[in-house]
Amino acid sequence: MNDKLLRRLDDMGSYLTKCEDTLGLLGLGSVGIELNRLDQYSDLDFFLIVKKGSKSTYLDSLFWLNDVFPLVYSFRNTIDGYKILFADGIYGELAVFEDDEMENISYSEGRWIFKKPECNISNIQKIPFRPLLSNSTDYAINELLTNLLVGLQRFRRGERLAAQRLIEVHALNQLLSILPSIYIEENVFADRFNLDRRIELRFPAFAKKLPLFVQGIESIPASAQHVLDFVMAHFDVSEAMVFEIRKYLSF
Repeated sequence: MNDKLLRRLDDMGSYLTKCEDTLGLLGLGSVGIELNRLDQYSDLDFFLIVKKGSKSTYLDSLFWLNDVFPLVYSFRNTIDGYKILFADGIYGELAVFEDDEMENISYSEGRWIFKKPECNISNIQKIPFRPLLSNSTDYAINELLTNLLVGLQRFRRGERLAAQRLIEVHALNQLLSILPSIYIEENVFADRFNLDRRIELRFPAFAKKLPLFVQGIESIPASAQHVLDFVMAHFDVSEAMVFEIRKYLSF
């Protein structure tokens, strides 16, 4: 069991329960009720429930996380939340909701780290992913980095199919989406609903590198290494995330 993750969640709960506009902190997944699958490759997955009108306070600034332990990386990946990395290497994904947002949601069991008496929510299941409507290069790069990190953690755990999907499908798709910022695109009809289509004709120089990025389920770390190297060669990326990703490439 990863006691470090549980202590961090408990420390967050101790801090947040003292804030007047918070209602509860809910651990999900392996830090929720599925504690029996918590291991060294797990991360934090949690919801913060706040009073009506308070959501922006906790989304516009992550003071409430930095006060508990310094953050070295944060990426606003959805309307409701972030992907984060603490200075000690703990990675997490979070969302913030006001209590009245939960009224039309069907609930299944999570684990309350704290829950104030005025919180009327009994249980909760993950709310459908609500992505930010962003086509920015910055968004794609950060999504790619988090895909690499989580994918490599799953590979080291033995979840090779899940790792392959995150790295050779999802991370690679993010890379494909930003190719026009790197290469001059050939005058070939592009399928904007399927980035895979005609990639060899649109970006022939990149297409020659594809075997490096898609080496198969037995060579996921090698694929991840080449994706990371390619992105770093063309863009400024988070040093903290690169450091963390490389930890899972090196053994």
